[in-house]
Order: sequence, then structure tokens, then C-alpha cells
Amino acid sequence: MNLFPAVLLGGPPHAGKSVLTYTLTQALRSQQVDHYVLRACPDGEGDWSNEAAQELVRLIRVKGDYTSAFVERIARDLARRHLPLLVDVGGRPGPLDTSVFNQCTHAVLLYKEPADLDLWRELMDRHGITLLAEILSLPGPAADHYIADYGTVLRGAISGLERGTTAHGPLVGALVERLASLFAYSPDELRTAHLAAAPVETVIELDRLGQTLGLTDAQNRWSPHHLPKVLDYLPAGIPLGLYGRGPNWLYAALALHAHPAELFQFDPRLGWIAPLRLVQGEVNPAASLQAQVIDHESYTRLEFSIQATYLDYDEVIDAIVPKLLLNQGIMLSGRLPHWLWTGLVLVYWGAPWQAVYYPQLGQGIVVGSEQDALPVGALVK
Repeated sequence: MNLFPAVLLGGPPHAGKSVLTYTLTQALRSQQVDHYVLRACPDGEGDWSNEAAQELVRLIRVKGDYTSAFVERIARDLARRHLPLLVDVGGRPGPLDTSVFNQCTHAVLLYKEPADLDLWRELMDRHGITLLAEILSLPGPAADHYIADYGTVLRGAISGLERGTTAHGPLVGALVERLASLFAYSPDELRTAHLAAAPVETVIELDRLGQTLGLTDAQNRWSPHHLPKVLDYLPAGIPLGLYGRGPNWLYAALALHAHPAELFQFDPRLGWIAPLRLVQGEVNPAASLQAQVIDHESYTRLEFSIQATYLDYDEVIDAIVPKLLLNQGIMLSGRLPHWLWTGLVLVYWGAPWQAVYYPQLGQGIVVGSEQDALPVGALVK
């Protein structure tokens, strides 16, 4: 049995689960509470859906199919978690969800009507999941917030859970406090255990790196202009381990910086893994990983998409990606796990420059370059 809690955020569709999840994880990060978010539904959204321009979010969002294979992979990753998790689940629970629910320990329920709450209460009781909170999601602007019951199960209401916003108020504060207490594992104990298992001698702890260089803010957020200073500080071409939270473009840049030496990265579901090994060639139209090649005047853009809704690391080793001549710059784009981003920049090693598209900025961030006119950290439209 996994000792780390997995807190399910459940409720009907369009109740605001993804926005509440974003609000909670941002608050926990600001308190340096170690955890990760696992989106256990095919259209689960990362932080980008709250941080990017909402017009762009509507263009990028892709609905997926809720298949038995998808659910099995989510349940497996839940079972082998290496940190406490917030689990954002789908709004229409069915028989397939049993294996996911069985791996969760606690729940925060959002509801719009009493009947919604009755359904989810029964599900949590059936699977032995401890309730932490029951929250009424109200329509309209973010003004109506109240706590109705501060007992064992926190009860109250929140309004204005719309994408592009974060929730505030006494109920949110009380819920964050309870989650922080539940997730109160000693960061030093977690860190020591994870670092002891690292397969390389030199491990870069991204939070500490940002603090040491005076780059990140109170929530350890990075900016593209930090990249040159980071790469100047770190030795190049030696085996590295990457540990901690960071944007996809930071991981991609560090993978290129370490090349041709080995790189390992810590994934809260998988533990220490290498960047995904990929091969350039002709992509099978039925493959899980697809890419659209878009030629621009001065670079090639690759728009990657995951057809299987949930990409399994073990099943896509040696996956085929489009073959390019590497005679001009490359911009990579898509909603992808970090271990795939690092694999992609390595398979296209040798291009004059590479950039990773970052929805929060609506631009690509150069992560590797041989051209003085387009240095690492520069932005590309």
C-alpha cells in the first residue's frame, strides 16, 4: 500500500474542478508543500489552461476518449506515486473509474445541485475514501465565499471558478490548511529518499538552483531570460539528474546542455527515468504520438499530439518522429510530459536552434542554439 495520500477532486462536469485544482496547487507550492497534480481524465488540463490566454486555451484543448487502457495507466501511476497527489478526475464517473478510486485516499467534492453531492458521496463511501470537503460551486463572479461547517468535513461555497482565474476566500484558505497538514511530510525526508535513489552523482535541484542564482520568485517560477545564466553556471556535457518542478523549456534546455552525457529526471509517478528514446523516420498514422510538420520561412514547426490520450513511457520507447534535414531551426509544440520534451530535443540535436512553444507566453522559447542572433532564452513567434 502506498503511504502517500492521493486526494481526489470530484464533482459534475463544469463545476470548476480544474480551476480549484490549480488554485490549491498554487497555494500549496507557495507554502513549499511537496506534491504533484495528476489529471485522471483524458481532457485533464495542466497549469497552462489557467495561465495562458483563454483564446489560446480554447484552440489547444483536446478532448480524449475515456478508455479502459487510459484508466489502467492512471491507476498504475497512482499506485506507484512518489509524492502526495491531487487527482483531478472526470465529471461522469462510471465502472471504469473503480481502479482509479481504489487508489485514492481522500476527496474534495464540488457540486452544483444536491443530487450531484449525493452521487459522489455514495461513490466515496463505496471506495472507502475519506471526505475532506464538500463545496457548493456557485455561478457568477467570485464574490460569494463562505464556510458553513468547519467540522471534520469542511463545507461551504465558492463562486467564480472560471478558467483564467483563481479562487480566494476563507473556505479556500481553510482547505489549503487541511491539505498542507495532510501532505506534511518532511521535505528533507522526501528529498533525501529521492536523491539517494538518483542514478547519477550530480543532481540539479531546480528549486535550490533558482534560489542560489537569485532567479526565481517566491513560488519558484522561472522566466526564459534566466536560461543563459543557468547554463553558464552549470557544467556542460556531464551526466546530470534533474529534480524538482520546472517548466518544459527548462528541462529541454538542460537536456541539451548535458548532451552527449546521460540525463535522468525525477518523475513523481515513475521515479528516476531517462529522456524518452526516439527515432526519426516515417510516422505510422496509427501511432500514439503524432506530429504535424509546418514549414515556416526560417524554421520548421512540429505540432505533436497524443492520440491515445495518455502516453505510457514504457510503450513508446523508440517511437518514430518526423525525419528532418536539421538545416534550419525547429520549434516543438504540444501538450506533452517532460520526459518526452527532453527526448524530442535530443532526437533533433544538431539543428541550428531549437525552441519549445510555451502557451503561457504564446511564443517559443529557444532552448538550444548555435546562432548568435538567436541565443538561448530568446522568444520566437
